[in-house]
Amino acid sequence: MDDYNKFTENIKSKTGIDLSLYKEGQMKRRLTSLRDKRGFSNFDNYFQAVAKDHFLFEEFLQRMTINVSEFYRNPQRWKVLEEKIIPRLLARSPKIKVWSAACSTGEEPYSLMMLLHNYRKYPQINLLATDLDEAVLARAKAGFYTERALKEVGSERLEKYFSKEDLGYRVGKELKQAVSFKKHNLLSDSFDRNYDLIVCRNVMIYFTEQAKDELYKKFSRALKPGGVLFVGSTEQIFQANRYGLEAEDTFFYKKISDI
Repeated sequence: MDDYNKFTENIKSKTGIDLSLYKEGQMKRRLTSLRDKRGFSNFDNYFQAVAKDHFLFEEFLQRMTINVSEFYRNPQRWKVLEEKIIPRLLARSPKIKVWSAACSTGEEPYSLMMLLHNYRKYPQINLLATDLDEAVLARAKAGFYTERALKEVGSERLEKYFSKEDLGYRVGKELKQAVSFKKHNLLSDSFDRNYDLIVCRNVMIYFTEQAKDELYKKFSRALKPGGVLFVGSTEQIFQANRYGLEAEDTFFYKKISDI
């Protein structure tokens, strides 16, 4: 076994992150460049350093994927969700159906589940998290995060929902099992229906205007009347009424009619 393969095994054993799910040539070049930049001549020495140094570990995570995220990104919007949107949605039904679309490495759906669990027990919450990339879905399922990603979580939630490990924190078993992860292509796969809340943030910026138009229509049709689409801080929907939506708050759009 060469030292890169040993490195991938060590990382998986330590964190649950499976580097073999990424294209080996591309990932090996990316990490070799980082390893050399830090002055290590082989992956064995580099792993020993990464396993002890939180800065090196954080740097490694950022280099291995462009999907850099964090819990409760843009915290003021999450506060609106927690204090205004969710209470209204839950006033209509004891159960809630939620979709975290293009969920990346899992910070968003776990953030959602923690908020919802303040109001409902896990069996009353149907939360689907999807992404096109199987490698990032595997990271989401592993549920391992650095302290930096968790800076907005707060000590009470951190203690309640996570366990501390050497290099970071692991999502607790009950929280992890409450979220369903699935591979899904927003552009080509069909959408389920009757969602109370759909969260799709910081993804639409990568699509053409034509693709955005079609996706907003599909999201609208997937929502229940009165359901909400929560978008990213650079993704304001102009002419929301074209999609049967109206702004309920900044970056929150309520379904008011079928299209």
